[in-house]
Amino acid sequence: MATEALGWWGVPLGILAGTLRGSAPFLFVSLGECLTEKSGKINLGLEGTLLMGAMSAYGVSYLTQGAVGEFWAPWLGVLAAGVAGMFLGSIHGWLAQQPRVNDVAVGIAMIIFGSGLAFFLGKPFIQPQAPQLFTFQLGAWSSNPAVQSALKVSPLFLIGVAIAPLMQWFFRATRWGLYIRAVGDSPEAARAMGISIFKVRFLSIVAGSFLAGIGGACLSLYYPGVWTERISSGQGLMAVALVIFARWNPIQCLWASLLFGGAQAIGPAFQSVGVNAYYYLFNAAPYILTLLIMIVTCSPKRTLVGAPGALGKDD
Repeated sequence: MATEALGWWGVPLGILAGTLRGSAPFLFVSLGECLTEKSGKINLGLEGTLLMGAMSAYGVSYLTQGAVGEFWAPWLGVLAAGVAGMFLGSIHGWLAQQPRVNDVAVGIAMIIFGSGLAFFLGKPFIQPQAPQLFTFQLGAWSSNPAVQSALKVSPLFLIGVAIAPLMQWFFRATRWGLYIRAVGDSPEAARAMGISIFKVRFLSIVAGSFLAGIGGACLSLYYPGVWTERISSGQGLMAVALVIFARWNPIQCLWASLLFGGAQAIGPAFQSVGVNAYYYLFNAAPYILTLLIMIVTCSPKRTLVGAPGALGKDD
């Protein structure tokens, strides 16, 4: 995006553009992890799920463009990304609930498995160009190309924004939301109510992984809109810190995702106006933010606020 002509006004404009583009993967992955952790399980394997979703979306979009057209091919890719996430989530959901199996260890194994599978299957799609998702041109009112480019919004971002309050309502006002919260807070009480702990947690992990897979589709079919083996940049792992920062609240996951997306955009925004000094430090902003969040929330009193009672505990 050419923002040099705007001078220093290009910096906030670039950060705004980066926030709208870069927050979508964080949003989907964090909402998926929030759903999973509400049931009392942690899915550290979302980094592998994110990569598998990105590869599946890009590959399906590329392979189906001749059959369904360049408009529908990316949407088939989004669906494929969600299905790929469900596949990995079903493996994690089953393994993590076996006797004497730690869900954190399973998550680390799923990172290796998911990323390795994505790298192996995605080799043929590194060079070809797949059709991308369309965008809403919210900057059409302006004659400035930089403003027009900054205000291009992906429909997936808007879908993610809509999912956050729906998930909040789901936890508070539906029977299945009550089941998930009951299983996550007190498995013994949920078992006494006749709720299947295994079923609720399995479905929560699968649904959360579906959302994480769609987060991968945001990367490969919108921004940056390519498939490479380094496309996720650790966003799946950062989402775990993001959920803690958001206190396991879907609405707060939305605001935290915007914060992380904005932090990710600081480096490119300054580079767009010719500030190349400390470029790598600016690019490290999301990782520095993650470390700061973990330091701030390391207090037991702060960490326990909003946390499901059974999170990280073996039943």
